[in-house]
Amino acid sequence: MKKYVCTVCGWIYDEELGDPDNDLEAGVAFEDLPDDFVCPLCGVGKDEFEVSE
Repeated sequence: MKKYVCTVCGWIYDEELGDPDNDLEAGVAFEDLPDDFVCPLCGVGKDEFEVSE
């Protein structure tokens, strides 16, 4: 599973862990998050995230 980093604020979405504090279940692929998903810290859209190496 991959991790995605918000390029604006650095918040990380880890597909394996999800983010229970923001109602994101573990195991949900980033691509499967809703199209209107926004970073819970800074509010930018999915297009501002990059895969973390």
